[in-house]
Amino acid sequence: MFVQEEKIFAGKVLRLHVCASDGAEWLEEATEDTSVEKLKERCLKHCAHGSLEDPKSVTHHKLIHAASERVLSDTKTLLEENVQDEDVLLLIKKRAPAPLPKMADVSAEEKKKQEQKAPDRDAIFRATANLPSYDMDRAVVQTNVRDFQTELRKILVSLIEVAQKLLALNPDAVELFKKANAMLDEDEDGRVDEAALRQLTEMGFPESRAVKALRLNHMSVPQAMEWLIEHAEDPTIDTPLPGPALQGEAGAEAAPAAAAGTSAEGEGDRDELTEIFKKIRRKREFRADARAVVSLMEMGFDEKEVIDALRVSNNQQSAACEWLLGDRRPSPEELDKGIDPDSPLFQAILDNPVVQLGLTNPKTLLAFEDMLESPLNSTQWMNDPETGPVMLQISRIFQTLNRT
Repeated sequence: MFVQEEKIFAGKVLRLHVCASDGAEWLEEATEDTSVEKLKERCLKHCAHGSLEDPKSVTHHKLIHAASERVLSDTKTLLEENVQDEDVLLLIKKRAPAPLPKMADVSAEEKKKQEQKAPDRDAIFRATANLPSYDMDRAVVQTNVRDFQTELRKILVSLIEVAQKLLALNPDAVELFKKANAMLDEDEDGRVDEAALRQLTEMGFPESRAVKALRLNHMSVPQAMEWLIEHAEDPTIDTPLPGPALQGEAGAEAAPAAAAGTSAEGEGDRDELTEIFKKIRRKREFRADARAVVSLMEMGFDEKEVIDALRVSNNQQSAACEWLLGDRRPSPEELDKGIDPDSPLFQAILDNPVVQLGLTNPKTLLAFEDMLESPLNSTQWMNDPETGPVMLQISRIFQTLNRT
């Protein structure tokens, strides 16, 4: 009996369930060594009832293994594709690629894009050439719509002078000074910015060292961090700051005030007390951010220019850079100039009863000094029960007059 050689060496016969996209289902038998392409041809013949109308239709279809959801490669066998007995295969027609656009369509699309494109500078000038021109000074517009934070500094400078004179006229001027000086010492030695302290402790610095660094560097996190790194090996780094010594200095400064208070000449008392208040203000000297200074100097600016820029911009590096590259307004000299005493704004502020009462409070004076040197602390003083109402009235008066 003659047996075909291919039957002898044929692999295992697999019974496969084939499903077509039109819903037809049938059972197809194939050996493991049958290629996916051969199996696909047999499946297409089954769909075409024995003949292929288009020989290329084989390349237009694909077999998908339903269980693994993968496309079977035409060049591999069923064994290589790990097709098992009773598996389900899907016969799907491949999606035809999108036809290439015609030249006319491309031109129309480009024309549409050009129509939707925004006009350039030259096109705007051509379209507006016949319109009347208005010479509007932008500087005037910016001055009319003033920024509260910019004007606030001038207001504070003038109000500080008024507060100093009012406190000097008080019969208890010396006692008020002692109270103010005590507040200043408490403010500098007892209060620590919790957010800044949390940043340093999260970096791994001990809390006691972080507090000391912040107090020595006016609550500046970058400068405090540099101080901690530089003094990490310093044996006295954990030594607490001399609080009593500061109080001794306060008492030493208060002594001339007491002597002035006992003087027979009231004008001399006021002058002496004014000088003492100026000493209080000098305690809050501006200290430029060291990193910002280095960064800006690396850009080619002179050190004095950089420090002036940081002073004007309240140690904000980006704003300082804009100041250096711009018209450099306001100038550092203008920072110590107050508002025009005859201006409607200043007169309205002085006529407000809440402001008048607040100016007799030493805490208000210290709040003004603090905001003058550290504008970022204005939010804290706005929330203070004693100074908050004064700041609120100043803000309301400014906004009202600014709109008119």
